Amino acid sequence: MKHGKFKPVYLVILILLLVSLACNTTAPEPTTTSTPIPPTATEPPILTSTPSPTNTPKPTKTPNLAATQQSEVFNAEAQEYFEKGYLTTANGSFMEFDDFNEDWAQLGWYNWWILDERASDFFMSAHFKWSTAWEYNNVSGCGFVFAIQDNNDHYAVFLDKSRVLFINMDQSRGRAYEVGKTKGTGRVKFDNPAEADFTLIIKDYYAYVLVDDELVGEYTLAKNKPIDGYLGLTVLSGTNKDYGTHCEITNLHLWRPK
Repeated sequence: MKHGKFKPVYLVILILLLVSLACNTTAPEPTTTSTPIPPTATEPPILTSTPSPTNTPKPTKTPNLAATQQSEVFNAEAQEYFEKGYLTTANGSFMEFDDFNEDWAQLGWYNWWILDERASDFFMSAHFKWSTAWEYNNVSGCGFVFAIQDNNDHYAVFLDKSRVLFINMDQSRGRAYEVGKTKGTGRVKFDNPAEADFTLIIKDYYAYVLVDDELVGEYTLAKNKPIDGYLGLTVLSGTNKDYGTHCEITNLHLWRPK
């Protein structure tokens, strides 16, 4: 089993569409600085900026006995997903990553960090623990990024306290689009703070999102966009207040077929 490193990305994407995606009734926040879009707008513009550099977590080594036991757990996880039809094979290899701990406070923006690994078919799983500094915030939480291209096209999947947000970032159009569900509700229910196991599985052009080992949504990806690319972690903030969104990611592991 291998251990991987994080590589920070100094690019942040503003999703103005998130302002209109909050489905629950929220109290107004005095620190909001972004401009809301009309409720009927479906393709809002995306802006980019370059934030200050962030610290990169260092990988840790696992003792041999613990690594063997962990491998057995991970192999059982892959076998389960194969039997459910989420994977084309259970024969693969795992890579573990160091724990991740970051804050991000900019309403409607997400920051992301590249894992120095790439994949097409894969699954990535971790335990998320997150909180927001403002109870009545917009969508916020931890997430995974995948299919990162040289021009920074990518997909991002976030776990919010009430829903899963799955977006397709298209740099050529300067826009992010929400990826529609083909099955499942994409709905969850958590308090603030919250924690849950989160798994993203990619098989060909299909994506499966599991929360606490329960399938909450299946998604069909665009076939005119490559799915092979770098992977990453991301934090989305729904507030400018205080620390914004705090995200801890532990037990992070990646599976790829052999």
